[in-house]
Amino acid sequence: MRVGRQIGELSRRLWLLRSSNAGYSCVMKADSLSGENSPLPDGQEQGTPTPAGLDVAHMLDNAVEAAALLKALSHETRLVILCLLIDGKKTVRELELKLKLRQPVVSQQLARLRADELVETRRDGKNVVYSIARPEITTIISAIYRTFCLR
Repeated sequence: MRVGRQIGELSRRLWLLRSSNAGYSCVMKADSLSGENSPLPDGQEQGTPTPAGLDVAHMLDNAVEAAALLKALSHETRLVILCLLIDGKKTVRELELKLKLRQPVVSQQLARLRADELVETRRDGKNVVYSIARPEITTIISAIYRTFCLR
């Protein structure tokens, strides 16, 4: 629930930052998740680098994308499927057998991963073969695997 509120707050701040480009004067600084809002310093416009050299609007755009990715990863079956796909392409049947789950359950989670563009498919005769869609997904899942599965 807390993460959902933070994502909602980030979305609201992003809207406020984007609104400033449309001539609105309600511009807020969004440099932390602490919930503290303050006007941007005089003379600093939305989209300009902060003193630390960070473009807050760009960070917020990326935070929204990252939050969507984390939401897609927030189911244990989807995480395990992605961990299994790190080793290479797998059919639905192979995933069923490894996960010890029924085909509809596996297919439902694969559909969600496919909708979120985390996996891609290829037909091999009667079989549909799944693989990880992007290299950055492999990097993230590998880090999760090292952190939680190798303890």
